[in-house]
Amino acid sequence: MKSCTQCGRCCLNYADGGLAVAPSDLEHWATHRPDIYEYVFGGEIWFSPETRERLTRCPWLEQSAGRYTCAIYEDRPEDCRSYPVLVEDMVRDECEMLEVRDRRDLAQAQTRLNLLMRS
Repeated sequence: MKSCTQCGRCCLNYADGGLAVAPSDLEHWATHRPDIYEYVFGGEIWFSPETRERLTRCPWLEQSAGRYTCAIYEDRPEDCRSYPVLVEDMVRDECEMLEVRDRRDLAQAQTRLNLLMRS
């Protein structure tokens, strides 16, 4: 398994309603990051502060030279901090971290992923 290549697939696939937000994230943003909190509506993320319509893309996803970065990386939602959890999700999302050997042995890849995510 490779290191993250910043392909952005995880952000692009889940940013339009596929992310849950932890109460602790909401509390932190309300107190310390009102710029993030203004994109919260009804306890869910990412909504336009002006129209309150759900955004189709994370407002904090930035692209440069074909790579994606997170403008709120240190304060990103719990779902983002914990991705990826399952190799099956990575396969479905076409994550570039997976190598050929990972696709051949998903159980072994899951073991490697578990170790990687613990560090």
